[in-house]
Amino acid sequence: MEIKIRPYQIADCQAIVDIINYNILHSTALYDYHPRTVAQQETIFQEKIDKGFPVIVAETNGKVIGFGYYSEFRFREAYKFTVEHSVYVAQDCHGKGIGKLLMQALIDLAKQQKLHTMIAVIDSENQSSVAFHEQFGFETVGLLKETGFKFNRWLHSQFMQLVLE
Repeated sequence: MEIKIRPYQIADCQAIVDIINYNILHSTALYDYHPRTVAQQETIFQEKIDKGFPVIVAETNGKVIGFGYYSEFRFREAYKFTVEHSVYVAQDCHGKGIGKLLMQALIDLAKQQKLHTMIAVIDSENQSSVAFHEQFGFETVGLLKETGFKFNRWLHSQFMQLVLE
C-alpha cells in the first residue's frame, strides 16, 4: 500500500469527520460527546490554517485514511513556541505505519516552523497511544486526574512532551 502525506483540502473533510466521529462514539481518544458535522470540522481546520498551522492527511488510492495537525497549546504569547498535536487513523487502517508517517511529518513541519516543543494530551487508558508517542521520544510529564467524564466514568489526561531542538 502506497501512502501519500499531503496538505489537507476541503474535499477531505467528510473522510476526516468519519474518522473523528468513530472515535467520538467508540473511544476516549476524543473527549467530545456528540459527532461533528462536516461544516463544523471545516471551520475548525480553517481556523488552524488561518493561524499558520498545518493540517495534513494520509491517503492511499485517493482515499483519506488518516490525518494530523497541530495548533497552539495555550493562548498566552509566551506559549507561541509550543504546540499541541493530534493524529488519527481510520479504524480499519491501524497497524500499517500510517500514524508514524503522519507524526514524523508533523514533527518535521514543527521544526521547519522553528517551534520548540510538542505536547500530546492522551487519555491515560490509551496506552497504545502512549507507546506510539514514546517511539518518537515523547516523555510523560504529567497526569491530570479526572479531567474528563465520558462513558459514565472519570478519565485522566496524560501529558507527554517532545522537545524539538
